[in-house]
Amino acid sequence: MKWVNHLVDIIYPKTCESCGDTLLGGEKLICTKCLIDLPRTYTHLKPNADIEKRFWGKLNVAFTISFVRFSKKGKVQRLLHQLKYKNKPELGVLLGELYGRDLKAAGFEKKIDLIIGVPMHKEKEKQRGYNQANCIAEGLSNALGVPYDTAVAKKLISTTTQTNKSRFERFTNAQNVFDIDDTEKIKGKRIAIVDDVLTTGATIESFGQSLLDGGCSEIAIITLAAAD
Repeated sequence: MKWVNHLVDIIYPKTCESCGDTLLGGEKLICTKCLIDLPRTYTHLKPNADIEKRFWGKLNVAFTISFVRFSKKGKVQRLLHQLKYKNKPELGVLLGELYGRDLKAAGFEKKIDLIIGVPMHKEKEKQRGYNQANCIAEGLSNALGVPYDTAVAKKLISTTTQTNKSRFERFTNAQNVFDIDDTEKIKGKRIAIVDDVLTTGATIESFGQSLLDGGCSEIAIITLAAAD
């Protein structure tokens, strides 16, 4: 009954996950102003060496792109915090769809055969209730029309947080922690690895190497945000 939903919205108005203002009719999770203000990188149109160089000499990558720039205490940080820690998996799907539409307009669906979110250890995923990378991958898949898979790989070891670690510490922390369950699913495929934030890239590097060792033909990297 629409009138019941309307009454609920009046009593408990839905607010923007970025700025906290009340959402207007037709707005979903993020208000129009915040969507317009998102600090897009446009790296899908113009490659950015500062982002791509994080894998130079470490992992053979077809392309590395990010939707928005990450800055501390900014709107992007708030959105990612809501996604990861406030039980908002639908926010990851929405943001993935938004970026996916941009990528679709630029023909990126022709460059990818399969989309895979960076796996989370099963205990950590159980605690959170979902893997935010898979939510983003689902949104990208919806917009691009390219399949995504959440069962190809798993994370064997629950690593400690990467926050405040050096590049070497992050790489050591992420080494040999991924396993490919079904190599037949990835053989010869051009795979886009998806994650929420690109920092040093150590975790993605480790996962990407596991996929290449498993027989995929090409690796690309797509993240929602890229940190400086």
